[in-house]
Amino acid sequence: MSRSTVNRSILAVAGLLLLGGGLLVLAGSFDLYRRLHLGIPSWLPLGSPHEPLVSTASRTRWDDRGWWWPVVIAVLSLAVAAALWWLAAQLRRSGPGTVTLPTPPGAGPVLRLRGRALEDAIETETIALPEVTRIRVRLLGNRRRLLLRAAVRMQSSGTPADLLDDFHSGPLTHARTSLSLPELPCELRLQVAGRSSVRTPKPPRVL
Repeated sequence: MSRSTVNRSILAVAGLLLLGGGLLVLAGSFDLYRRLHLGIPSWLPLGSPHEPLVSTASRTRWDDRGWWWPVVIAVLSLAVAAALWWLAAQLRRSGPGTVTLPTPPGAGPVLRLRGRALEDAIETETIALPEVTRIRVRLLGNRRRLLLRAAVRMQSSGTPADLLDDFHSGPLTHARTSLSLPELPCELRLQVAGRSSVRTPKPPRVL
């Protein structure tokens, strides 16, 4: 599962939880449960406009337990640490943020291409190849020593040799030509749909 898929899933779940909780609290603040003659769940805070968010009984229920506040502080600390780790993971990028495009001497300003844009272009061209079902491309290294790492999933009826030839002559060659880097290395990992993955994967093929 790619990082973007994980991010979307986490954001979707968090958004649904926040939206649902907000709607329940908002309904209680407008006293909709009483007006619509609906039963108020016992666990729901702010069931009416006159109730506090956390009742006195809820705040003092575990005061006599010595483990209560350490557990609360530990859980909140873990939640904050996880949120900060997730934020740092979004800001961190293993490859270069931009790639300098070749321009004639004295042609004017230096042109730079975002690394993510290059990855998207290669993925778009590769997914259009016959029998390719999924593609993930990462641009690694630095501006002086770049490395393309591609993970391709193909249909079980496909031929790996044909896919390698199509990828080499198509997306990889176009990327090398656009960047004026004919020796740009690429690690390509192939996965065939429907086949169980092995525990010790074979080394990637370097193109």
